Amino acid sequence: MKLLEERIRKDGVILDGGNVLKVDAFLNHQMDVALFGAMADEWKRLFADEKITKILTIEASGIGMACIAAERFGVPVIFAKKSKTRNLSGEFYTTKVESFTHGTVNDVIVSKRFLGPEDRVLIIDDFLANGAALEGLIDLVHQAGATVAGAGIAIEKAFQPGGGRIRAAGVRVESLARIASMTEDGITFC
Repeated sequence: MKLLEERIRKDGVILDGGNVLKVDAFLNHQMDVALFGAMADEWKRLFADEKITKILTIEASGIGMACIAAERFGVPVIFAKKSKTRNLSGEFYTTKVESFTHGTVNDVIVSKRFLGPEDRVLIIDDFLANGAALEGLIDLVHQAGATVAGAGIAIEKAFQPGGGRIRAAGVRVESLARIASMTEDGITFC
């Protein structure tokens, strides 16, 4: 998606010798809702024939994009929580997810009330690099007996193994911006 690629070139900041792409000016701290709308329209076009019943994302960076996408599909959005709070009750699907950005492992949960075997789920997330978050969300969908209709990713670091491994497992992944290489001097898109 050229619009997203242009925005990454304009406002993205490459850190840590080319390992980290900071997009907090428009994607995951300050959010450009008009850009999210264009991204959601593209995911809606790409997954139009999939009969999506739920959008699933992970707390917290994917929530804004997932909400706009859910509005376009006319379905609810569920976000997998990284911690169980006192106001949560009932039974949950649980998986462990390692965060590349934070260097932590989180127990991620979704209430069994909101995800079931009848669901066709589109997973939405901001980044795909090593694939741990996406694999965790796929695991939650499988635990529910639901169908993973696909994954809509904003930015994929195609030079890291996650996307290839998940596609090889048979999951349809549609990334709106795929980065072939990244150094502090610039970005090359696929």
